[in-house]
Parts: sequence; structure tokens; C-alpha cells
Amino acid sequence: MNDPRRDAPFRYDLYQARDADDMARLLAGVFSQRDPPAYAVGLSAGEFEAFVRLFCPKAAAEGLTLVARRADSGEMVGALLTEDCASAMPEGLDRLSPRFDPIFDILGQLGHEYWRERPPRFGEALHLFLLGVADSAAGKGVAQHLVARCLDHGKSRGYRLAVTEATNKVSQHIFRKQGFAERVRRSYASHRFDGRAVFTSIADQGGPMLMDRLLQSG
Repeated sequence: MNDPRRDAPFRYDLYQARDADDMARLLAGVFSQRDPPAYAVGLSAGEFEAFVRLFCPKAAAEGLTLVARRADSGEMVGALLTEDCASAMPEGLDRLSPRFDPIFDILGQLGHEYWRERPPRFGEALHLFLLGVADSAAGKGVAQHLVARCLDHGKSRGYRLAVTEATNKVSQHIFRKQGFAERVRRSYASHRFDGRAVFTSIADQGGPMLMDRLLQSG
């Protein structure tokens, strides 16, 4: 998985169970501070960390998630939580903060429209779920390397397709550079949840989109 000649000073590895604390804290910090939907609904780092931790056992079992660490210190500076699109959701989502509900609603609409013709089969499609990079490693290509390596690994495992919900202009740019194309979009300005315009404060981000990329034909 590592190629120090190309990626120094960072190394990229498959997620292991021992990475749970570092990944949960990293993604919680990044998303609570910088992800527009999380910011709009007021999710705290603690609330988001509880969400990430629900997926940690699944990440260890499926072997599809990638993490980035500094080669010298071992500090985790990036993570791309990835799952099989057809695998079961973890238990405990119903116990999360209700502030997640508007986010689940708008992103769920993307998935429902995309998959309504034919649900995914196990082993067919990767779901690139949460991509986060620490401020200390921003602008150094970590996100691009995480996505590229995740796709290469998924392809080697026989996956045919990769999908993601990109919630802001930065992530949409990252995935476009990796060959993803927009398939379904929603609008933050017009979305309503329980009759409320929850996302008007982030209308400048346009809206979340489901993007995909074919990994291999057949």
C-alpha cells in the first residue's frame, strides 16, 4: 500500500481496528468545523465522533477504508471511510443526535434516486463515505492520494463502481479530479425538512451531489 518515493512525508494504509480513536477524532474535528451541512445544523465534534465510531467495526471488517499518517511521527492526518454499498448499516444510528436527521434526509434522497432502478449487489459498488484531512496537512495532496488509493484497492478487490455524496464545492472538485461525474443533485436553498429551510445558511455551496466513477467494465 505504501510508496515512500512518491508520497513522502505521508504513508497510506488500510484502516485497522487500532485506528478507531484516531480516525473518529480526526473526522469529527474536520466535519464539525468544515463540512457545510454539519455546520449548518450545529453538530458538535462529540456528536460527529459518536457517528463515526458506529462505522469503525464495519471499516475494520470490510477492509476498504484508508488512512494517512505522517511518515515520521505516525500522526493521522487523513482518512477516507469507505464501505460496501450493499452492506448493512451499523446499529445505533437511531440513538444519534437528532441534528443529523436533516442531513440524512437530503443525502438519503440522493441515494434513493440513484439506486431506485437497481439496488447494489454486495461486492459491486464502493461507497466513499467520509473524506477528511487535518488542517496541518491541507494542500499537500493527501485527499487526492486517499481517493486514488481507495479506488485502486477497490478495483483490486473486484469492485466495479465507486459512488460518493460530495457535500461541498471542495470535495466535489476533489472527486472530479479523480474521474467522478455528477449523477444526482439536491439544492441547499430549496430543501425543506419538517417544513423548515435548514440549509439556507450554506446556499452558496449549491447543494450535495451523488457522483460516481466506473472502475471496470462488466
